[in-house]
Amino acid sequence: MTVAPVQIPPNSPHLQEVLDLIRRSFAYMDGRIDPPSSMHHLTLDALAAQAEAGEIWAIGAPVVASLVLTPRADVLYLGKLAVSEDQRGQGLARHLIEHAVRRARALGLNAVELQTRVELVENHATFARLGFTRSGTTVHAGYQRPTSVTMRREVC
Repeated sequence: MTVAPVQIPPNSPHLQEVLDLIRRSFAYMDGRIDPPSSMHHLTLDALAAQAEAGEIWAIGAPVVASLVLTPRADVLYLGKLAVSEDQRGQGLARHLIEHAVRRARALGLNAVELQTRVELVENHATFARLGFTRSGTTVHAGYQRPTSVTMRREVC
């Protein structure tokens, strides 16, 4: 399935599908990452606010893949990339990331940036294969060690 992503507006009934997909897709991190995923605090209202402040894009009806894009000073922040388990391996994440690169260009931004948890080394490798390079680390409040890896893909 390679269909064009569709933007999900803040008042869309599809936001619930996106929220449910994020929760299912991020559940494997429970007990593996510290601190726990912010997905546990994500509500329908918060997701609608993200759609208002940035963009939410999805593939499928029902939604089988999605991501959240938020413009920042010189980058487009890519967050909450999720693909339904039964749809993995079909290039949907790659398709959404390429869409994010096109959106960054259209918005006149220099790069697409994301964060992935330190413990999720398989994600680091996946994003590296998709053109991202490690650009730093961040530390969650209350922690003394890096908890997230920042990765960046320049937009040519």
